Amino acid sequence: MRRRERHAPVVADPSVGLKTAVEGLTGALDAGGPYLPSSAVGSAERVLRKASERLNLSGSHTVVALAGATGTGKSSLFNALVGAPVSQVGVTRPTTSQITAAVWGAEPATPLLDWVNARARHQVAPEPPGGRGWARLGDGSPPDGLVLLDLPDIDSFELTHRAEADRVLGLADVFVWVTDPQKYADAVLHDQYLRRAARHQTVTLVVLNQADRMSADAARECRDDLRRLLAEDGLPAAEVLLLSARTGEGLGELREALAGAARAATAARARLLADVQREADALASYVGSSEPTVEGGVDDDLVEALSRAAGIPIVLETVSADYRRQATARTGWPFSRWVQRLRPDPMKRLRLQGAGSADADVADLLGRSSLPQPTPAARAALDLTTRKLGARAGTGLLGPWARAVEDAATPDDRAMADALDRAVLATPLRDRTPLWWHVVGALQVVLAVAAIAGLGWLLVLAGFAFLKMPTADVPTLSSIPVPTILLVGGILAGLALTGLAKPFIRRGAARRRARVAAALREQVRSVAAEHLIGPVRDVLERHRRTRELLATVRAT
Repeated sequence: MRRRERHAPVVADPSVGLKTAVEGLTGALDAGGPYLPSSAVGSAERVLRKASERLNLSGSHTVVALAGATGTGKSSLFNALVGAPVSQVGVTRPTTSQITAAVWGAEPATPLLDWVNARARHQVAPEPPGGRGWARLGDGSPPDGLVLLDLPDIDSFELTHRAEADRVLGLADVFVWVTDPQKYADAVLHDQYLRRAARHQTVTLVVLNQADRMSADAARECRDDLRRLLAEDGLPAAEVLLLSARTGEGLGELREALAGAARAATAARARLLADVQREADALASYVGSSEPTVEGGVDDDLVEALSRAAGIPIVLETVSADYRRQATARTGWPFSRWVQRLRPDPMKRLRLQGAGSADADVADLLGRSSLPQPTPAARAALDLTTRKLGARAGTGLLGPWARAVEDAATPDDRAMADALDRAVLATPLRDRTPLWWHVVGALQVVLAVAAIAGLGWLLVLAGFAFLKMPTADVPTLSSIPVPTILLVGGILAGLALTGLAKPFIRRGAARRRARVAAALREQVRSVAAEHLIGPVRDVLERHRRTRELLATVRAT
């Protein structure tokens, strides 16, 4: 393998991976944003904006940042690469106070330099034959498209200098970390920068400068120790170059590596891909490794608790009472039916008379039913059941997600009460009149007419007898006058028929109650599915989508 290939920071075009990663991170934020820390979401959004801005700028330029601590020789290395004393080198600390940029190639890089806010800019002229600047490569072509930045010191006592270095490090495409034998193990370099750059191995070079101050064996020992530290930082693949900006030792290798990155023109996308993956790593710590499932839909305990809270037992008692009232009014003794009209209509009292019909819409607009509020016991049972649902559905989820599941399983009391009330009003509580009501009712009318006829006949006979007027012979049946048979038989038969109808009325009321109970349970089950299970599953689905998208980004 050629040295340029070995040291080139980027070895493959990450364009496809970057597109997939950006789409994945965007989707993860859309799905899980409300349940992720706002600071982590804000950081991810800033990275996505940066990616958009960087890709809209020059795609043919590669921004390389020389970064390091005070006194490591960054500016000297910068000048050596440029071939001219562009960046100021001095003995005062901090030395570098502003960003200095050098640009190779004829294509303007002004928008890109404005973006990184590099005020000192140097356009590198084509190198004449035998020049001491950037050595021409084997094919004789210069590193067109390379933008080299000399940054302020990362350990500067001037906080504004450190902040400026950090800002530009967030925008560069390739990082060249410059250190020396005295500072290569510095905690600031490793803890605050290299350890956080594990995702940026493909765009990271580490230069051990001032190698001329050590023997060859000591230099190799320092390089090996630096590689060990980089591996502990999570950068086992980062290349370490021994170099001396003063003597030029190793300068050719660094030139070739940077030229290779500029030629490939993929460093910007590789760096952005690493940024997106790093944000995915951070967000993944707020997402569980899996999510529970809500199997079997709505369980019977939840339906029972909601039914009690909705006043379903009262509705069922009302349905039974309404059936008995209607049946008695249709099949009872005609002479006592007027008593039923004096009794209040239980359906009307609870405003349920239009349930299941078009009148239910009117009742909904007028305040819905008049069912009483749930009792404290019913409220407590419902609260306990929904809490169990939330706890079961949130098992294994991290804090915000678990709380979101619990909140989804315990909706607003008023909204739930309204939904249950609408469910009751949407259920038909009455059905067609049973045929036997008509048959028994018709018989009761016949018997009543017979009794009235017998009574009238007897009254006429009594009147004729009172007036001592002659009358025709009264027909008899087994020596009993027919008018008496009609009167007494009509009354007794009517009362007997009323008594015989009562067991059928009770069974009919029980059947209607059971039918309505089943219908109401299905309505309550639908309410639970829509207002409890649905929201819980929505949170779990958001968690699943967030987890899978972040995993895709991290594996890109």
